[in-house]
Amino acid sequence: MITLDQVYKAQYVLKEAVRESDLIYSPVLSKEAGCELYLKCENLQVTGSFKVRGAYYKIARLSDEEKAKGIIACSAGNHAQGVALASKKFGIKSIICMPDGAPISKVEATKSYGAEVVLVPGVYDDAHNEAERLKSERGYTFIHPFDDEDIIAGQGTIGLEIVNRLSDADAIIVPVGGGGLIAGVAFVAKQLNPSVKVYGVQSAGAPSMLNSLAHGKIETLPSVSTIADGIAVKEPGALTFKMCSEYVDGIVSVTDNHVCAAILALIEKQKMIAEGAGAVSLAAVMFDKIPDIKGKKVVCLISGGNIDVNILSRVINRGLLMGGRQCSLTLELSDRPGQLVGVSRIIAECGANVVGVLHERANEGSDVNGCYIKISIETRNAAHIAQIKKRLSEGGFKVLDE
Repeated sequence: MITLDQVYKAQYVLKEAVRESDLIYSPVLSKEAGCELYLKCENLQVTGSFKVRGAYYKIARLSDEEKAKGIIACSAGNHAQGVALASKKFGIKSIICMPDGAPISKVEATKSYGAEVVLVPGVYDDAHNEAERLKSERGYTFIHPFDDEDIIAGQGTIGLEIVNRLSDADAIIVPVGGGGLIAGVAFVAKQLNPSVKVYGVQSAGAPSMLNSLAHGKIETLPSVSTIADGIAVKEPGALTFKMCSEYVDGIVSVTDNHVCAAILALIEKQKMIAEGAGAVSLAAVMFDKIPDIKGKKVVCLISGGNIDVNILSRVINRGLLMGGRQCSLTLELSDRPGQLVGVSRIIAECGANVVGVLHERANEGSDVNGCYIKISIETRNAAHIAQIKKRLSEGGFKVLDE
């Protein structure tokens, strides 16, 4: 098990490669969440993620013999960039196995640091298996993304920074994939402030640590599916599982819809970009997944910002739907002049904006003179949508959406 001394040593080594990321108080998000909310911004870290901390410290501690063999690692993207950057710094050959579905931006960023990328069909765990095979076959030095004492000590430096800046924090909310980040942060935080609560957040589509802790043993998921690719891990590590069992107060899960809403909230209210894995901590707070934090000092660790710009628009649209900022209404009308004008007038009077209209003739089971229109509108929130539906019904229009 790691010690505080190891973490302090890691902090000293990392001064040459890692910045102390900001801990930002967010008045707007605090008001909405009902707590004093701070954001630990590892999305603004070198390589755009916390992963560089553990990777750099691990590689810095390798022997000359281990460095000479060359390095191999597996990653969904962020660990890959940390390993590639550190390898370039120390002049070491690096090969990174990544899932073939990893965001293009993460793959290209990894290559830009000089690493050789091997794309493996499947998810992170498949990339891990291929990395293990290549390690055995060619004798490379393997850099595990989370289940390693040096990696955990490197990630634990985030805990030092949080406690040094906010010594009286009541709770720290941390994204969880394989568990290296939360293991390090929880260990350090509990050593320096035993009263602080540390909660982990996983995607509902990849709850490997949540299930393992709930059942008291390491479990492997048959599959994972989530937009939070950075935490899409089928099986937690043995060391991280043990540390989480001892130091973590609980693990919760959030859906992809929750994550999209959190990403949108960070963009719109904090002018900040986070990837799916980086936003799960805020999602858990926004959707009341964390117990007993109302009125408390809460730190959300925003672990990374390497989101694929190709999916950003889809994430924003999903976030708008989740927040009641957009909706689609289907109405059954009589197919005669003036109907659409009446609908549009009510929507305008309610202060909403029509952005799309689709008109369809009635089907076999409806009135011969009927038709359907599907209207896409921009709204303020869920209450605003309810008001519009009510006004349309009062105006004699049949709203089919519940």
